Amino acid sequence: MLRLRPRRAAVVAVLALVTAGCSTSGTDPDASGPGTSASGSNSSSTDASGAGAPGATRGGATIAPGAAGTTSGAPSPAARTGIGARPSASAGCAVFPADNVWHADVTRLPVHTRSAAMVGAIGADATVHADFGSGTWEGAPIGIPVTVVPAGQRRVPVTFGYADESDSGPYPIPPDAQVEGGPSGTGDRHVIVWDRSACRAYELFDAHRSGAGWQAGSGAVFDLRSNRMRRAGWTSADAAGLSVLAGLVRYDEVAAGRIDHAIRVTVPRTRTGWTWPASHSASSATDPALPQLGQRLRLKRSVDLSGLPRQARIVAEAMRRHGLIVADHGSAWYISGAPDPRWDNDALHALDRLRGGDFEVVDAAGLMVAPTSAAIR
Repeated sequence: MLRLRPRRAAVVAVLALVTAGCSTSGTDPDASGPGTSASGSNSSSTDASGAGAPGATRGGATIAPGAAGTTSGAPSPAARTGIGARPSASAGCAVFPADNVWHADVTRLPVHTRSAAMVGAIGADATVHADFGSGTWEGAPIGIPVTVVPAGQRRVPVTFGYADESDSGPYPIPPDAQVEGGPSGTGDRHVIVWDRSACRAYELFDAHRSGAGWQAGSGAVFDLRSNRMRRAGWTSADAAGLSVLAGLVRYDEVAAGRIDHAIRVTVPRTRTGWTWPASHSASSATDPALPQLGQRLRLKRSVDLSGLPRQARIVAEAMRRHGLIVADHGSAWYISGAPDPRWDNDALHALDRLRGGDFEVVDAAGLMVAPTSAAIR
């Protein structure tokens, strides 16, 4: 039997808002249930439970890589070479500077005073799930694809449902850019474009082709050579206002034997406000047991990783050294990565042995140089 897990939803609301010219101020924060967004945006005007950002009502299901029935054959062709790849040294474009908070070693950070409560709120008994892999599911690659574009890629217009929190275009997004969930996908529909020559990431949430360009719920441009954060209160293609690319597990990292950054993770609910390095809130809940967007978690040192297959072990080692960053609402302990035909889905599925109780929330405030910078001490 297929073991299906609920994935975050698909969007139709943002398109309606773009057409109608609505804004987040007209949404009812109590209109949606857990796992959904009230308005179809990763705006702060989401469900009072803290569920469902960024933006869309999220539904559908995804099967755990390696579970029975997983389609692990050849994946759909990539729109560009380099999908999911880590840049070589000659490319001259790492994903953020070495002193960026994404690259911080958190092994010695103190445990947060409310760690146990927050882990319990996320789900102490829920298992980790690698929401990426090889092959396809429902006709689309498993994970969040990354489209690498060459220097001089033609820029096209992009319109946003939440233009007041998005970086204006044009963006260098090709017409065949890979969309999360595929061309007909009904989920978050992230489009992540990596321009290595300019060392920038262009990221869209709920992206759809529109004429000669694209239409999206929200979008952000990240200078990957800079530690500058987004403006306080601004979202991105993620509810937390963070870069999606920065938190993806990429195959070439694992092939090289080490992931040097924190990993993007989703949780069912958060409380209002955000924790550095996030810049955006997507909840009105005030329960102190809930984590905030931007919260940093760490796999406990006591967890034995020796029995994990190599691919899973390297991911788990990164969760211990660099941790997880709460980036969005979704299923508990879902970690994000880029699809690649070289992933071993059965190996990734071994991460299911890890449970929420194997993690602890850390207090990362001591790393901060300034609240407007992602640089660390």
